[in-house]
Amino acid sequence: MSAADDGTDRSLGQLVAKATTELSALVHDEIALAKAELREDARRIGIGGGAIGAAGTLALFSLPVLSFAAAYGIHNLGLGLAWSFLIVGAAFLLVAALLGWLAVRKFKKVSKPEKSIAAARETAAVLGTVKPHPRSATGAGQTDASVTRSSV
Repeated sequence: MSAADDGTDRSLGQLVAKATTELSALVHDEIALAKAELREDARRIGIGGGAIGAAGTLALFSLPVLSFAAAYGIHNLGLGLAWSFLIVGAAFLLVAALLGWLAVRKFKKVSKPEKSIAAARETAAVLGTVKPHPRSATGAGQTDASVTRSSV
């Protein structure tokens, strides 16, 4: 093990570069975690939204069926045409209610990305306890000539 491996002989630039690399990796890992959690919730939202859309479509289709049942209610084989159209309309409404219930069940399973929120809070707590290195009073107003500043 060399002296550079135990951290005693590293320059300030190397330490800052290492910290920046590790912080970047941490942020990328947290973003990947959030994506993984949200992907499952997005699938549930898609299924629930499809069920709601199907329920709305079937409910709209039930209105003309019920209207035809009222208009052609006189004719039927046996039970009467009106009753048969009413039964079909009720069946459409029953299917729409079933799809609506399914959509509500799927939407209730959607949750916040708990792991990502906890990891972000933990990172914020750790970064909140870090104190910057105090600058000397003589170099506070001076800038290093080798550092170039961007105007953007």
